[in-house]
Order: sequence, then structure tokens, then C-alpha cells
Amino acid sequence: MPQYVIESEMPGVGRLSTAELRAAVEHSVCVLNEMGPNIQWLQSFVTADKIYAVYTAPDKKTIFEYARQVGLSADRVSEVTMMLEPKIAEG
Repeated sequence: MPQYVIESEMPGVGRLSTAELRAAVEHSVCVLNEMGPNIQWLQSFVTADKIYAVYTAPDKKTIFEYARQVGLSADRVSEVTMMLEPKIAEG
């Protein structure tokens, strides 16, 4: 299944408390459970003012529907075409 990176502008997200982030994660998981197995959240990276999240889904339409239900801006959704990691250099 294709992987997608979602970039969401969220001013101040890096200053949210652990409890606030936990509540957001719980809401996201509930939406994912309701949407079924066609979409899976792999991981997210929180910066000062953005969240970058990686998901698997059959298409961008599914990603945008998830973002709408969760309340994410999904400013940019990009399909992952290749994953690189340091061990590739080892030969």
C-alpha cells in the first residue's frame, strides 16, 4: 500500500503539553478505527509549528478524508516514492 507524508501547519504545536498531545493522538486513533484498515498511521514528527506524519493508504483521497475528520490542515500530502536509510551506503 502506498505511503504518504502529511505536512500540517499548526502554530505552537511544539509547545503543547503531553496531555494535549495525548488527547490529539486518542482522537486520531478513534478516527482511524472508524475508517477501518485502509489507512494506517505509522509515525509523526512534531516541530515548533508543524506536524509531519507518515501514513499508509490506498490513495490521497483517503488521506484527505482522514485529515478532514481529525481536523488537520493537511497543507501538503506527498506520496513516498522511495525510502533511504544509512545502511544503503554499506553496500
